[in-house]
Amino acid sequence: MYRYPVTLTRDDNGTILATFPDVPEAVTFGDTREDALKRAAQALEAALKIYIDDQRAVPPPRATRRRGPSVVLPALIAAKVALYQAMRSGGVSVAELGKRVRRPHAYINRLLDLNATSPLDQIEGALSALGKQIDLVIRDAA
Repeated sequence: MYRYPVTLTRDDNGTILATFPDVPEAVTFGDTREDALKRAAQALEAALKIYIDDQRAVPPPRATRRRGPSVVLPALIAAKVALYQAMRSGGVSVAELGKRVRRPHAYINRLLDLNATSPLDQIEGALSALGKQIDLVIRDAA
């Protein structure tokens, strides 16, 4: 699970600043705690997209405090990040993965695009070509 701890700090102008210790590029604010957390989720996804677009390692989330605020990546975004990380750790390029799944580069790039909706079975197929699989776990909400 990709659960990133978020730090919420009251700003001197009355808003709430949201930052991520693990992803310093993800910074935003909100008028309320709820607004700051909603915007924090958007900022985190945008920052992770930049990491992938720039072909940089995606920072893993540190262990979170159960009581502290955190942002959990949506399942589809988490699957795309996991695919990207599997490619990086295996030294597999977009071109190589495209060959393995017999699809063009654009297909793989779309699977890695956090803004694009991709069917989960396509991500599973790409992960399978890397010798990986998705394990889905359902838990009680915190």
